[in-house]
Amino acid sequence: MPKTAKRQIRKKGSLRIDIISCVPQLLESPLDYSIVKRAKEKGIVSIFIHDLRDYASGKHKKTDDYSYGGSAGMVMMVEPVYKIIKKLTRQRKYDEIVYMSPDGELFDQPMANKMSLMKNIIILCGHYKGIDQRIRDHLITKEISIGNYVLSGGEIAAAAVTDTIVRLLPGALSDETSALSDSFQNSLLSPPVYTRPADFKGWKVPDILLCGDHEKISRWLDSQAIERTKLLRPELLEK
Repeated sequence: MPKTAKRQIRKKGSLRIDIISCVPQLLESPLDYSIVKRAKEKGIVSIFIHDLRDYASGKHKKTDDYSYGGSAGMVMMVEPVYKIIKKLTRQRKYDEIVYMSPDGELFDQPMANKMSLMKNIIILCGHYKGIDQRIRDHLITKEISIGNYVLSGGEIAAAAVTDTIVRLLPGALSDETSALSDSFQNSLLSPPVYTRPADFKGWKVPDILLCGDHEKISRWLDSQAIERTKLLRPELLEK
């Protein structure tokens, strides 16, 4: 298997992630199952989803308005975002206040590794046409994109980032070395993997994986990871 990526060990203590959304229901299911759910139950991570409408003024709890200049689309307002971020930052220090944005820095495994070592993170989910630029100028410390495309809102992106970070936390996976051998940890794709049966309708597992020589298997997996990356994602090898 590709050589395990060296990654700083997280200090003792859980990670806290506060996610701000005007459609919090979109986050409930993705973050309440599988690895993330087990990590929460173990106390490895605490995830708090905040409804932005709870911090909006007026009878209708409005969080968006028309943009100055007449551009199409609604824009998330400054005031409710300011209120929730200021409330949270008065209670504790945050390593990053993240805005999920299509024009942010492209999220990758090295960034996930770094964020998994943090203690407190706020993630703001954009919606509609985006957020008032003054929020980005004065409150946000990091902008992240998960790809060169536009989603209806930042909730799906925030869930993806959260899942990626949480699975790196010690104890989140039953085998902690598993995350360190994933694709992209060494700027390589993972080699092909197989399980039982060894022969299914004539489709056979490569003989070398059944030989029992772990050193030989490791070298083969290394070579497969390199070849697969060269074929499918050659730009990764430049890193």
